[in-house]
Amino acid sequence: MKKHHRRIISSTMIGTPQHIVVFDGKCHFCNGAVNFIIRRDAGQRYVFTPMQSAFAQELIAQYDIPNVGIDTFLLIKHRKAFLWSDAALEIAKDLQGYWYLFNALKIIPRPLRDMAYRIFARHRYRLFGKADQCMVPTEALRSRFLGL
Repeated sequence: MKKHHRRIISSTMIGTPQHIVVFDGKCHFCNGAVNFIIRRDAGQRYVFTPMQSAFAQELIAQYDIPNVGIDTFLLIKHRKAFLWSDAALEIAKDLQGYWYLFNALKIIPRPLRDMAYRIFARHRYRLFGKADQCMVPTEALRSRFLGL
C-alpha cells in the first residue's frame, strides 16, 4: 500500500501552521470531532479547514492526496500528510487526557483500520446528519480556522 506521507513542494505554504486538520465541514459528526479536538488541545497546536474550502483543496493538491472524497479525513502535521485512521491516531497522541492510548490500535494493520474508518464515514450523514453549509466558528475560535 502506498505511504500517505508527502512533503510540500511549493513555497506558497510557507508560514502555514504545522498541525492542520482537513474535515468535512457539512458533517455534524466531523464538526463535533473538531470541537472535541479544540477542547483537548490546550496548546492550541491544531487549526482546521473544511474540505470544501479552496485552502483545503490547495493542500490536497500540494500533497498529491489520492482518492479524495467526502470520507477523507486529513491531517497535515510537520509537513507530512496523514489520512483516515492514521490522522485520527496522530491527533489522539497530542490531546490532553488518556487519548494517546488509542495509538495501541496501530497493532491493527492500516488497511483494516482504514476500511473500518471508511465504512463509518460512508454512513455518518445517515447516523449524525448533514448541514446545508459548512460550520461557522464563533468569533473566539475564528483564529483556529483557515480558508473561511
